[in-house]
Amino acid sequence: MRVAPKVELTEEQRAQLTKLTRSGRTSVRQAQRANIILLASQGWDNKDIGRQVGLGRVAVARWRQRFIDLGLPGIERDLPRGAPPQKVDVAKLVELTTQSQPAAATHWSTRKMAAELGVSPSTVMRHWQAHGLKPHLARSFKVSRDPQFVQKLEDIVGLYMAPPEHALVLCCDEKSQVQALDRTQPGLPLKKGRAQTLTHDYKRHGTTTLFAALNVLDGQIISQCQQRHTHVEWLKFLKQIDKQTPPDKTLHLIADNYATHKHPKVQEWLHKHPRFHMHFTPTSASWLNMVERFFRDLTTERLRRGVFTSVRELEEAIEDYVRHHNECPKPFIWTKSAKDILQKVIRANSRLSSKQNETLH
Repeated sequence: MRVAPKVELTEEQRAQLTKLTRSGRTSVRQAQRANIILLASQGWDNKDIGRQVGLGRVAVARWRQRFIDLGLPGIERDLPRGAPPQKVDVAKLVELTTQSQPAAATHWSTRKMAAELGVSPSTVMRHWQAHGLKPHLARSFKVSRDPQFVQKLEDIVGLYMAPPEHALVLCCDEKSQVQALDRTQPGLPLKKGRAQTLTHDYKRHGTTTLFAALNVLDGQIISQCQQRHTHVEWLKFLKQIDKQTPPDKTLHLIADNYATHKHPKVQEWLHKHPRFHMHFTPTSASWLNMVERFFRDLTTERLRRGVFTSVRELEEAIEDYVRHHNECPKPFIWTKSAKDILQKVIRANSRLSSKQNETLH
């Protein structure tokens, strides 16, 4: 049978403990601990003391031992709670995350890093968040190598930020190979506690190509769906633009460098229609064309989770989306100047060059 260690008090200690139990300024916890020690000095066992002060036997035993080890200072401070904080070398964590890779993997996870440093995954996540590190994400990019990048950039951004008078600026492009996808099984609708479900596989029912022109001034869309996207379909779309815009307005069309847009027959038609002025984006810089922003909205809001049993049904859905958009159009506002964009591209090129030099050496 285990016997609790004996507590012996000096007269000074007994007086201080008695004062703590009677003082109105003493916290309830300190008065309780002082009472434990006083009862222990009278020979009470831990179980009886616990019943008297309203604590468990184990807690009483700990405060008894703290007093024996440390004296009065031992009962003035709270016992530490929970596990001790894990110490991590933050500099090493950041260095490993940004400058190394784990074995047989392309990037660190919280569990891999925790095993490497001997800490918990939550500790790793906390420090990653504090330093803005997200190793599970990767962003794609492509820096344009167009020798006329600066001229084309200034031309297009100039049209966005200071459009010419008595003219319309239209951002044009094709969204090709839009698939009419039908799911192999019916999904379940959204409900409380469960997301909408869609089968991962699908049936293909053909494709269509969406030709679209975004009016930079008011956000209106001119659109046309066709089965192919050769120069013939592009010419047909240009004729539609010609019919659906005021004849007294000069038209500035922004398009990419797709060969269809520069076909000899297209050039011949443009020569006969002098109000059309073509402005081509630099190579690998489709982000300069604002109609791409509309295409993104169309994909996320209507196509990605859509179910289409035929190309006609797909085209009707696209036409309905465009019609709804045009009922209350909202233009996209371009805010970055050509100078700001150019400086960012210069910084990206310099970093890429230095990285290539490191690889060569």
